Amino acid sequence: MGYLKAGDVISGQEGSAFMTINGSNKEMFYLKTIEAKVEKEKADIKTLGKRMTQSKTTGASGSGSMTIYAVTSEFAQMAVDFMKKGLDPYFTIKVTNEDPNSSIGRQTVLLKNVNLDSIPIANLDVDSEALEQDVDFTFDDVDLLVKFGTPTLG
Repeated sequence: MGYLKAGDVISGQEGSAFMTINGSNKEMFYLKTIEAKVEKEKADIKTLGKRMTQSKTTGASGSGSMTIYAVTSEFAQMAVDFMKKGLDPYFTIKVTNEDPNSSIGRQTVLLKNVNLDSIPIANLDVDSEALEQDVDFTFDDVDLLVKFGTPTLG
């Protein structure tokens, strides 16, 4: 029986993220973490002849969160533009995991129609060595542009 080699486990530090907004592609160098997930919406279905309740998927929604180092005003400006001008931008985020020590290659995910839920405007923290901000978002489409390969088993 084979086993997964430790070198094929992807390092969370290896990769990149880019945001495309208003036709401009910007590297998200300030990211500490990002996580996006698709949550399935389900309906409970009861049928004759089965005592257990079954589930049927009826839709899905995309949401995510990121922690950023407080070194950009990009998101705060989005909040101000919405409050002052009613502009609520939608954009894409492309996330690539690529660990050069792994034999499985890279994976690239494109999150489409990203819209921010909460936007930090100002913060201070006397106990923090590095000032961080948490940003939540939704998205309504996703493409898997590049898929991981199959690991070589040991």
